Amino acid sequence: MSDTIATAAEAFEAEAIPRRIDVHTEGVSVETEDLPEAVTKKPVKQKSPAEWAYERLILYIQNFEKQLDNKHEVAMGFAGGDAGVLRIEGLGFFDPDIVTFYGTDPTGARTQLIQHVSQLSVILRALPKEAKEDDAPPRRIGFQLASELGAK
Repeated sequence: MSDTIATAAEAFEAEAIPRRIDVHTEGVSVETEDLPEAVTKKPVKQKSPAEWAYERLILYIQNFEKQLDNKHEVAMGFAGGDAGVLRIEGLGFFDPDIVTFYGTDPTGARTQLIQHVSQLSVILRALPKEAKEDDAPPRRIGFQLASELGAK
């Protein structure tokens, strides 16, 4: 129990502000991170499930990319079905409940996955950069998508 006294308005606001907590086994570290204003300025209850999933996916992608070296880029694998792996090039949503992923599959074919938020289950993977891009810096789609959050 906290010793801090909060007004009803402060308690309501604290309940409405989303939090992000990650726990890792390496040294049992707990990381908390302030979320961007673009994610917190609109109350969660006013967001569609698609918009809310879209925003959180962007943050997860961005955080994953922070852990990659310059020889790898983020890709996304999908649980269930034969969707396989998608090198992420874009992400979108269609209110109220559809999230869309754009990119290329391992053969280089243009790919788009359209998924209902209730079936959303993805795995982020590090893929080596394409051979033709050895000298180019790795693409960091998470940072591009995060900058778009502020434009919404």
